[in-house]
Amino acid sequence: MSNTDFKTEYFTMKEEDVIQYVKTELSFFKEDAKLECKEIGDGNLNYVFLVKDEVHGDSIIIKQAGPVARISDEFKLSPDRNRIESEILKIHDELAEGFVPKVYHYDPIMNCTAMEDLSDHTIMRDALMNKESFPLFADHITTFMVNTLLLSSDVVMEHKKKKDLVKSFVNPELCEISEDLVFTEPFFDCVRNDVFAGTRDFVEKEIWSDDALKLETAKLKFDFMANAQSLIHGDLHTGSVFIKPDSTKVIDPEFAFYGPAGYDVGNVIANLIFAYVNGVVTMDEGSEKSEYVGFLEKTITDVIDLFNNKFKVAWDTYVTEQTAKYPGFMDHYLASILKDTAGIAGCELIRRTVGLAHVKDLTSIESAEKRTRAEKVCLAVGKAFILERENLHSGENYMEILNQKMNEI
Repeated sequence: MSNTDFKTEYFTMKEEDVIQYVKTELSFFKEDAKLECKEIGDGNLNYVFLVKDEVHGDSIIIKQAGPVARISDEFKLSPDRNRIESEILKIHDELAEGFVPKVYHYDPIMNCTAMEDLSDHTIMRDALMNKESFPLFADHITTFMVNTLLLSSDVVMEHKKKKDLVKSFVNPELCEISEDLVFTEPFFDCVRNDVFAGTRDFVEKEIWSDDALKLETAKLKFDFMANAQSLIHGDLHTGSVFIKPDSTKVIDPEFAFYGPAGYDVGNVIANLIFAYVNGVVTMDEGSEKSEYVGFLEKTITDVIDLFNNKFKVAWDTYVTEQTAKYPGFMDHYLASILKDTAGIAGCELIRRTVGLAHVKDLTSIESAEKRTRAEKVCLAVGKAFILERENLHSGENYMEILNQKMNEI
C-alpha cells in the first residue's frame, strides 16, 4: 500500500488503506507508532475505523462516507455529507463545548474525517439495552439542544450570517431520506416497510387506514421541508450518543440542515420511549426493573421540562432580534417548538417500528407476544403524540399518554 495516492481520486478505504492514510496524510501519531486498524461502524450510512498505536496507546477515528448508504444501495448519497458532519461538529463544539467529539482533520478528496476516539464511552442505545442508567443525561442533552438550536436561529444570529449557513447545509440527499422514511413510507403499505407479523393487523387498522393521522403527518412533513428555523442535528437518537456516567457526546450529525428545532427534541424523546417500553415488557418484576424504568420515566419527563426551562433562560440571555423581544413572542416561539417535538416524537416511534430502519430496542425482544405488545404500544403512543401535539407541553403530559397506552395494550 506504500504507493497509494490519497490526493487525486476517491476510493472506499479498507483497514490497510486507512493505516497508510493515517501515516501519510496526518501527523497525529508518533514516528515510532505501531498502528492497528479495525472497522467498527455499525450504522446505516458510513464506514468507521478505529486506528490505535499499540506502542503509546494513542488512538483516532477515521470516518469515511461512501457513495451509497450501507443500509441499502437504493440510496445514492453525496459524499458531501462528510464535509457537513465535520463542519457541524465544529459549530456544535463552539455552541455547546464538551458535548461533541473533537475534529482533527477533514479530507474533501477521500471524503473522510479524523476525529476524537470515544472508546471510553458506550453507544447509549447499547448501554440502555444493558439496562444501565445515566442520571446526568437529561441535563446534558437539554443543554446541548438549547445551545445548538436557539443560538443558531434568527432570534440570536445576524440574519445574513444565518442565511449563509442555511445555504451551506442544504443537504438534499439526506433530507430526502428523512422525508421518505420518517414522514411518508411508514403511513402506507410501502414495499420498503418491514412490519412484524404480530403487529401487521394493528398497523393496517390504526396507521394506514387513518386519514386524519395521514393529514397531520403531511403537515409535519411540509414543515420539515420548509421551516429553516435552527441548525438541527437531524438524527439525534440514542444510537447517535456516546455516553458514560459523567459525559455525553453527540455524534453523527451528517443529517444536519436548517429545519424545525423540535425535530431533535422529538427524536430524543421517542428513542428514550423505545428503551422504556423495552424495559417494561422484558424485565422481571423487582427492584432492578423499578429503578431502571423509573430512571427512564424521570429522564423522559426531565428532557421536556429542562428543555423548557433552559430555553427560557437562554432566550433572555442571548436573543438579539428586536421583534423577538416583544412580550409574548417567546411563549409563541417555544410553543411551536414543543408542538413540533410531540409530532416528531410520534413519527419517529411509528417509523422505527414499521419502516425500513428499525431499533434494537424492539427487534431484540425474543418473545413474539412481548414484541407485539411493545410495538403496538409504540405505535399507539406515536399516533397520540401526532394527533394531540397541540396539548403536550410538559414531561407529565408525555408520561400520561405513555402510561395510558401501556395499561390499555
